[in-house]
Amino acid sequence: MLVLAGLIGVISGFAAVILKETVHLIQYALTSDFDIKYANYFYFGFPLIGILITVLITKFALKERLGHGITQILYDISKKSSIIRRSKMYSRMLTSAITVGFGGSVGLEAPIVVTGSAIGSNVGRLMHLNYKKRTLLIGCGAAGAVSAIFNSPVAGVIFSLEVILADVTIAMFIPLLLASVTGALISLTLLGDDVLFSFKLVDSFEAIDTPYYVLLGIVCGLVSVYFTRITYKIEYLISKIGNVLGRATLGGVLLGLIIFVFPPIFGEGYNTIKLLLAGAGTDILNTSLFFGEVDNIGIVLIFILGVLLVKPVASALTIGSGGSGGIFAPSLFLGGITGFLFASSSNVLGWGSMSISNFTLVGMCGVMSGVLYAPLTAIFLIAEITSGYELFVPLMLVSAISYSTSSIFEKHSLYTKHLIESGDLIQYDKDRQVLSQIDLSKIIEKDLLTIKPDANLGELVNLVKVSKRNIFPVVNEAQELLGVVTLDDIREIMFDTDQREQIKVQTLMTIPPADVQPHENMQSVMSKFEKSGAWNLPVIENGQYKGFLSKSRIFNTYRKKLMLHNSE
Repeated sequence: MLVLAGLIGVISGFAAVILKETVHLIQYALTSDFDIKYANYFYFGFPLIGILITVLITKFALKERLGHGITQILYDISKKSSIIRRSKMYSRMLTSAITVGFGGSVGLEAPIVVTGSAIGSNVGRLMHLNYKKRTLLIGCGAAGAVSAIFNSPVAGVIFSLEVILADVTIAMFIPLLLASVTGALISLTLLGDDVLFSFKLVDSFEAIDTPYYVLLGIVCGLVSVYFTRITYKIEYLISKIGNVLGRATLGGVLLGLIIFVFPPIFGEGYNTIKLLLAGAGTDILNTSLFFGEVDNIGIVLIFILGVLLVKPVASALTIGSGGSGGIFAPSLFLGGITGFLFASSSNVLGWGSMSISNFTLVGMCGVMSGVLYAPLTAIFLIAEITSGYELFVPLMLVSAISYSTSSIFEKHSLYTKHLIESGDLIQYDKDRQVLSQIDLSKIIEKDLLTIKPDANLGELVNLVKVSKRNIFPVVNEAQELLGVVTLDDIREIMFDTDQREQIKVQTLMTIPPADVQPHENMQSVMSKFEKSGAWNLPVIENGQYKGFLSKSRIFNTYRKKLMLHNSE
């Protein structure tokens, strides 16, 4: 396991470097030669082209759905025994390079996490490892990827523990540490300091600013809720367009219009954050269609406020229309914008003399914590990319307050909300996790002998003689379940030979209190058992009888899985 963890970290590190360099190469090739005065017109068309190319590749070559990659990884861990499609070892790298390279307003972190996780899963399958070890290798791939792309090995480990892995034990830390360290070493060797985002602190933390950091934490929490809800809403609206190419075209055009007005939204947005951190906020207007070069701080702040409001829309349009990317970078971008606006506005209004760079960095931590529900990852990521722990106190404070504020309005993160609500992901409950791993279709009992409703008691008694069960489903010619007859229902009359020809089965049967679907989640099934008080329920698919489900067999299967889970 230690050797495999190190190997996966190395491969994930190479993947992160290749993806980063490919995106920057595409962006350089597209934007290096045109006049900055006309940049907006290119920004208008590039995202549309990128999304269309991505959709065509996805539909006709890869034949898979994109969406939020980390959400799919969590689903694969929960419902597919940590088996991730082999194509995901390269598909997200290819599609995200095109989407982001052409200006899609999303990040590279989620695609590279999917890539690393897929590598971990498939290495585990190649070595014939069990579910628990495959899951750990998925976490190793995620840790190595995050570590490599940001040169932040501690954040890589913590991200894997907070977001990817549900059960945390001490034994898991060593493979994760190895994967994260090897991923970082590959990145350092090939890129040096040219990682995705880094910054050297210039201002120290002032304890007198603590009340402002508390207020910033609340603001970041509210911005996180805004980001999450706008993302859900836009993705839901654009998903109503049934035609894939039509959806991609509309999303690309709308995204192009947004970037036409607000050029800083083009791509990941890290260059904009670097300008804000360097105190060159007015430079982000250089490519603006309406303002050009402006020194008025009021205009700059209004423009940046507009960027903050439309960035979630742009990110949702990119993903919802068929582009490939993640919300990791948009949350950091939005946090940086929020921190910059907060500090700059306070300084302009004379409320204090705050460090623009410090509040920008802490804001990145706050919104990331509130959107991803990964407060520790946010803290250590910003601490590591600033090469020190000078801001550790405000990072902890803002991260905690933002997370708490966001969780008041949204119980679950953007990654997990749909999965938890649909019952496809269960966190922090081992019993329910084991129960959810039971495949309902494999424990359906199909050995019950059926009988027609117009059959008589004599025919039923003949079935009783050869049957090993005490339940007899009553079905018609179309295999539709009409009711059931149990041995208890006929015990008193089954030996009455005078009535065997006269009594029809349809007069003896009773209607089951509930039925289940073959692919229904176990939480719903157990709820039906509890409400009905039954020990056996029929399984119905498309109106046709498929068999019976026994509570005792579920418990027996659960017991075996629990023993297997503990032994692993």
